[in-house]
Amino acid sequence: MSTIDFSHLRLLAIFATVVDNGSFAAAARRLNSSRSRISEQVAVLESSLGTRLLQRSTRQLKITDEGKLVYEQAKQLTDILDQVESAVTPALPRGRVAITMPHDIAHKFMLPVLKDFRQRYPEIQLDLIPDDSRVNLIGEQIDLAIRVGIPKDESIIARVMHEERLALFVSPDYLDHAGSLKTLKDLEKCHWILLNQLDHGGVQHLRKNGKTVEIRPTTFYRCDSPLLVQKMVIEGLGIGSLLPSSVEQEIDSGQLLRIFPSLSSELLVFSLVYPSRRQVPQRVRALIDYLLEKKIFTKSI
Repeated sequence: MSTIDFSHLRLLAIFATVVDNGSFAAAARRLNSSRSRISEQVAVLESSLGTRLLQRSTRQLKITDEGKLVYEQAKQLTDILDQVESAVTPALPRGRVAITMPHDIAHKFMLPVLKDFRQRYPEIQLDLIPDDSRVNLIGEQIDLAIRVGIPKDESIIARVMHEERLALFVSPDYLDHAGSLKTLKDLEKCHWILLNQLDHGGVQHLRKNGKTVEIRPTTFYRCDSPLLVQKMVIEGLGIGSLLPSSVEQEIDSGQLLRIFPSLSSELLVFSLVYPSRRQVPQRVRALIDYLLEKKIFTKSI
């Protein structure tokens, strides 16, 4: 049985790197280490093998006959390490990335950038998972999520993508039906479309001039899909609190009208979240960096 344990494999790879680069200093630069540390590790290998592998002098490094024999075998380790590094950090990121987000974000913000992303990273394949509930990233083996808010779980990393306030919108047809809307009491008499995730027993908590305002609609529908809430408001079913950036086209086309511009929600934070900051695969890192760079919630897309 061999007297060399697995810890020597690293030392053998370091020795081969020294020979390949011609000096301890050059090997240290290649391995992001120091000259003295590399020299010390080669000395440990020589002591373990009971033979000198390199003749050292102030001006040059010369490999011994025994060193040549060891190098012929050890250089295979550096080839293997290079192949492993190439597999996990290819020149062009590749592989599958699973990302989940609410349906409205998928349709309004993610869809417009997919073609550009594919052109930039043709080897990355996306698994897009629109879901208005909070999917367990680790349990469902999902790499990334776009969510409203900052997760409290310390094992989850959050990168802020966007901040915005909800505003009140109606369709022109509904406004014609409702008549003049001038006071908060007028709003309470209207039919509302409420998003379950932001509902407080039917009470709408809004902000006006830095103060909290409560609106208690007498009648309302509830829904857990932000995208469906948008559609219902467009169809004239009632007043809805919508994200202005998500309905820009509908505003421009006249399908939606903003009312009571002095009223808005608390500030909503949209985050890109993922399970860990450490050892993030290159394919996942590429998508993270792309989405943060593109600022997908802005009108410039």
